[in-house]
Amino acid sequence: MNKSEGKMLRRVVGASLIGSTIEWYDFFLYGVVAGIVFNHLYFPADDPFVSTLLAYVTFAVGFVARPVGGIIFGHFGDKIGRKSMLVLTLSIMGGSTVLIAFIPTYDQIGIWAPVCLLLLRIMQGIGLGGEWGGAVLMAYEHAPDARKGFYASFPQIGLSIGLLLASGVVGLLSFTLSDGQFMAWGWRLAFGLSAALIFLGMWIRLNVSESPEFTEVKETKEESKMPIKEMWHNNTSNVLAGIGARYIDGVFFNVMGVFSITYLTSTLQISRTDALLGVSLAAFVMCFFIPLFGHISDRIGRTRTYWIGSLVTGFSALPAFWLMSQSGGSITTIWLSIIIPFGILYAAVYGPEAALFAELFEAKVRYTGMSFVYQFSGIFASGLTPIIATTLLNYHNGSPLLLAIYVAFAGIVSALSVRWINIRQADPLQKGTSEERESIESTGI
Repeated sequence: MNKSEGKMLRRVVGASLIGSTIEWYDFFLYGVVAGIVFNHLYFPADDPFVSTLLAYVTFAVGFVARPVGGIIFGHFGDKIGRKSMLVLTLSIMGGSTVLIAFIPTYDQIGIWAPVCLLLLRIMQGIGLGGEWGGAVLMAYEHAPDARKGFYASFPQIGLSIGLLLASGVVGLLSFTLSDGQFMAWGWRLAFGLSAALIFLGMWIRLNVSESPEFTEVKETKEESKMPIKEMWHNNTSNVLAGIGARYIDGVFFNVMGVFSITYLTSTLQISRTDALLGVSLAAFVMCFFIPLFGHISDRIGRTRTYWIGSLVTGFSALPAFWLMSQSGGSITTIWLSIIIPFGILYAAVYGPEAALFAELFEAKVRYTGMSFVYQFSGIFASGLTPIIATTLLNYHNGSPLLLAIYVAFAGIVSALSVRWINIRQADPLQKGTSEERESIESTGI
């Protein structure tokens, strides 16, 4: 790789990271606020359990909409190009988030309040459905073969930074404002902030080049006429295995990054600010471990890294929730029970995931394939998790045992799925590893 190619790679990785950060900030801001604001302001407040459940239902709808966005933008991303789709998805995602800040409450407009919230959440889901695959592919397809896991992990850091910003901004507003001010208008500032982020992301994304692998597909005229059809026809087993492998990612993230805030504030009576700060600290730590595990996957293989990460992450929920429940209100103990499993162990899954999914498909259907795998699995792995968690906690009288068992089950499913990938299709990064290691130094990246 020459100097100009290295410069473009760094620019592309930076653009993918910043763009994905903005998208994840928008998407998870909703999740952070759902259990502490929307359940009070946008749904009937007669039954706290029902109102919280309804708030999380609208949260889940965003995940249902994501496969639609993945199919739509994946199709045109494989036909027209990765770059143009990324600009469009950012506009849809950011615009929907800004509009949420202006929705009147249930007391003001009745049933139209949750309806508007639901429609904008759907738009958020469609936008993010096309965002993730494109951002990852721009980094993955620009990177040298020996470092694809490392560079493809950088857009993944956008998830942790986005969550850090979302929980951090809400936490700061919660700390500086009274409860009345925060509930009346403070939370709306966090959604309005997205307007400034949109312009920053647009400016950066318009100044990068198209993916070289997609350019090669166009030049050789090998693009697929119908990517979604070809994806299923040629890669059925990889699609199914990828959906299963994604299970622990969606479940664990939404249990520790979204539902834990509701659990800590409602069940353990921890302050909203302390709960948000704990998640923010975990997200900060995660920023450093995601590229580390992406790098490890370049060394020992994607499937091996992901297999170990799935099991360790899944079973870490048991001691994590036990520590929370036995903390006696100790903030340090609670923070450690979030930071270690969520900030460190979870990165062993999320770091190599982008390259793992990209390598399931050839370039001409890759945008469609990995977007479908990631977004479709998100319906049950991510979108339903807060609902399942709320129900299990309520059913077991506030005890998190059943929830922790459910998370461990998700880890086992993902480990078996990635084992299936390894059996049916030898990990390409376990071939010629010695030569790839030698080429790392020669790239100068």
